[in-house]
Amino acid sequence: MNRRILLPAIGLLGLLPGWSAAQVDLGQLWVSPGFYSVHFDRDAGLKNENPGIGFEWPLNPTVSLTAGMFHNSDRQTSHYLGVFWMPLEWKGMKFGAAIGGFDGYPMANDGGWFPAIIPTMAIEGQHWGLNIALIPEVKDRLHGAISFQLKFRFGGPPPPAESTTAVSDGSAGRP
Repeated sequence: MNRRILLPAIGLLGLLPGWSAAQVDLGQLWVSPGFYSVHFDRDAGLKNENPGIGFEWPLNPTVSLTAGMFHNSDRQTSHYLGVFWMPLEWKGMKFGAAIGGFDGYPMANDGGWFPAIIPTMAIEGQHWGLNIALIPEVKDRLHGAISFQLKFRFGGPPPPAESTTAVSDGSAGRP
């Protein structure tokens, strides 16, 4: 099997237990039209506009699955597959990391897949959100940037969990 397909396929299989445990509600699915990147090396001739299509599926308030493709700053097509892990929240902002794999960067693994952990912050409303990521500079392989990913969804945030406290109408135990 082609190595470019094998690594993401293995990663996808590793995520299946989370999918089966998640309640499927497509109204919770975030959709993104790509990224806008502000590169640290402004004179490198890199492309800041990175259009594509991406998806983010929340499993719970802390973990989301993510996958997509985009036209990267080196003017190549990239794919990604991973997990957003956002364990910290402060004043409506979530903090954590995108953990996963990317391909399509000519100087990183000859354009093949490579693992990445990217510090990320998310601001999310009912229908619109923004992921802000700090892409580290990896000398001679990956250009550093601050990346902005606008996202939207047709549904809204999940409703609050129903209370497990039962309210009695006084009829319990009566014939």
